[in-house]
Amino acid sequence: MSDRDRPLLAVLIDADNVPAKYAADILREVTSIGEPALRRVYGDWQDQNLKSWGEQIQSLGLQARQETANTKQKNATDIGMVIDAMDILHSGRFDGFVLVSSDSDFTALANRLREAGLSVIGMGESKTPEALRNVCNRFILVENLSESEQADKPKTTQKDLNRAFQLLSNAIRKKSDQENEWISLSIVSNLLLAAHPDFDHRSFGHTKLSNLVRALPKLELNTEAKKLLVRIKP
Repeated sequence: MSDRDRPLLAVLIDADNVPAKYAADILREVTSIGEPALRRVYGDWQDQNLKSWGEQIQSLGLQARQETANTKQKNATDIGMVIDAMDILHSGRFDGFVLVSSDSDFTALANRLREAGLSVIGMGESKTPEALRNVCNRFILVENLSESEQADKPKTTQKDLNRAFQLLSNAIRKKSDQENEWISLSIVSNLLLAAHPDFDHRSFGHTKLSNLVRALPKLELNTEAKKLLVRIKP
């Protein structure tokens, strides 16, 4: 990582495997993480299925890369993204990559980038296989970025809340040396993401992790300190 205040990110989007309707939300999310200095979207733009990407490319200032499929059933987009990623990696200019795709074929690429010491953020639909989710430092579901889709999501069930508690309590216990010890919520969040890169409080219907903690009766949040603290209730 460089000495910059915000990490410099290379954003590579697989238009074949992510709908154009999420494009603006994706860029907004990336901007909250770092500086999306490079923004490329890959596809065969002669394909009518990618027509909806045209407006997004223009309005968001994306660089469209033409990847012509010379042979049927051969994914030229994947190959083009991988070649570009290697060129970008060897330039040494970037602190991390954002790979936007629901295709598990990019698992090996994410692995290679992490081996080189760069951070890899994955983004894709909920259908994305675990292999790609787990190899990223962090994986974000694009459905969680859309306000309209969040509003239409079914209400969080007790099963969902039990799952959230299990994940959070496991992270707390990893850091806590004694029962009922207060732990920084940010530390717990980092531990949780390290174990489960695709964890997202928005998947449980909450815009903030602290709000999710408040919704779990077996956890307790301390807001009196300068930083938020959490513990398992005595």
